[in-house]
Amino acid sequence: MGMIVFSPLAQGLLTDRYLDGIPGDSRAAFGGFLNRDQVTASMVRKLKQLDAIAKTRGQTLARMAISWVLRSGKVASALIGASRPDQIEDCAGSLDAPPFALEELDRIEEALRQ
Repeated sequence: MGMIVFSPLAQGLLTDRYLDGIPGDSRAAFGGFLNRDQVTASMVRKLKQLDAIAKTRGQTLARMAISWVLRSGKVASALIGASRPDQIEDCAGSLDAPPFALEELDRIEEALRQ
């Protein structure tokens, strides 16, 4: 049995789109499942920490998020909800990612706790 996860990129939060605020053409700007009030200064700090970890792995933040979701081997598919072909290509690149080191997982958990 395998699981299918929905929105592993947290409606786009776990991409590089919100590292410098809320873009005018983003989901948070228009509302819906992701609202402006969810993109707080604290959230942006966490995203920047996660982005730094992703870069040390040679990945984008989105690729690292997908790699993290798929790491257990129990997830059969991740529904990413891409709106552009380049987003699909970026996320597909996570399939070539190296396994996470325990130190990387600890750093991710620490970033999320702050």
